[in-house]
Amino acid sequence: MPRTTIGLGIVLIVVGVIAYVATSFASWTALIPAILGAVLLICGLIALKNQKLGVHIALVVAILGIFGTGMNVMQVGALIAGEAERPAAVITSIITFVLLVIYVIMGVRSFIAARRWKNSAQPEAAQQ
Repeated sequence: MPRTTIGLGIVLIVVGVIAYVATSFASWTALIPAILGAVLLICGLIALKNQKLGVHIALVVAILGIFGTGMNVMQVGALIAGEAERPAAVITSIITFVLLVIYVIMGVRSFIAARRWKNSAQPEAAQQ
């Protein structure tokens, strides 16, 4: 998960910078995915040294990012109808939202697999 976290951080930084440039540098809020990405990148680097701490913090940040982008994601209907006030913000939020949801799912699956592995290894250690 540390490398996945670092990769996601880099992708979100790229998404944020592209959104900022695409909106003609109109608002710094287009950089929100890049800010999230930078925090996740730092968490990934922490996870290289202390995996449990870094990945847990990254997943909390990702969950907060999901909630933060949720409001713009709800405007997908208006985007499709061509009535969205800020279409670039909606598109960027959807991309960020989807990436973060996939990351959280991967993280939860990783935790479940680690727990199963730990539980299966304990009875063997007790027998020896």
